[in-house]
Amino acid sequence: MICKAQLEDVPALNKLVNSAYRGESSKKGWTTEADLLGGIRTHEEGISETINKPDTTIFKYTENEEILGCVMFVEQGDAIYLGMLTVSPDLQGKGIGKKFLAAAEVYAKEIEKSKIVMTVISIRAELIAWYERHGYVRTGETKPFPMDDPNFGIPKQALEFIVLEKRV
Repeated sequence: MICKAQLEDVPALNKLVNSAYRGESSKKGWTTEADLLGGIRTHEEGISETINKPDTTIFKYTENEEILGCVMFVEQGDAIYLGMLTVSPDLQGKGIGKKFLAAAEVYAKEIEKSKIVMTVISIRAELIAWYERHGYVRTGETKPFPMDDPNFGIPKQALEFIVLEKRV
């Protein structure tokens, strides 16, 4: 089931996101950033702040009351920014990510946005290809990676983002 995350979900969301992107546990899945970034992906304070922002919504995917995935949507003009798409490393490849992409389209239409945008680390070819298979296109725009901000992790090499979008 996909529904809005609440403040009481913050500890579970924090554990989930960090387990999917960083450290040894993340290497069970194909979305790991462990070879690119050290440190943590997020922290409870940051997730709490995000949930409390009026233009931001975090949705969670649960089965048997356990949070197994999440995604963040931020309203930006005529678009929603999709970020922090996370699926438990043990369940990646089971269709949960696809459900979140479908939910993003429904949500964008509900709040009358015409497109979904996201940034992806440019060297994440397999992840970019996955989004492209689901209708996202490269805009040609790049954005710098915050190399000196430990809140995003500690880069192990030079990184940048590419921007993808999908019209809805």
